Amino acid sequence: MGKIGTIKEFTKVGFNRLNNATKDLTEEQLDWKSCSEANTIRNILGHLIGEWYGFVPKILAGDKDLEVEGYAGTEGKSLDEIKADLSEGQKHLVAELAKIKDEDLAKEMDWFMGKQTVGSYLMLGVSEITHHEGQIAAILGVEKRIKGV
Repeated sequence: MGKIGTIKEFTKVGFNRLNNATKDLTEEQLDWKSCSEANTIRNILGHLIGEWYGFVPKILAGDKDLEVEGYAGTEGKSLDEIKADLSEGQKHLVAELAKIKDEDLAKEMDWFMGKQTVGSYLMLGVSEITHHEGQIAAILGVEKRIKGV
């Protein structure tokens, strides 16, 4: 399988968890907050999709200053539009990962964690999927308990 194969499998696991956590979302849940300082699921999904179009391509290129396509964000979008963006973002990330080979992972780049391999930065990038899925699950759990649903 190789290192990139392992990263791709880990990414699939993250996608499965994320898609399961968001499959029954409602429009109301997108912007629900337990307190005024909390992030919303809309914010989290926008951030996560943005990483797939910005952060990960920079890692794969080994260039933190690379000009990238970017993501316009989730503000003002409906749940259906965000779910479509989520699906397209996942396809985009899979396509980006398909371009890299194991030997590319050993290259070094100097970024916010100092000199690290592309592989280390890439694992950080794809681990964001499960990290943010956990945040979404926590928000939904708190909402359920507060509302007594």
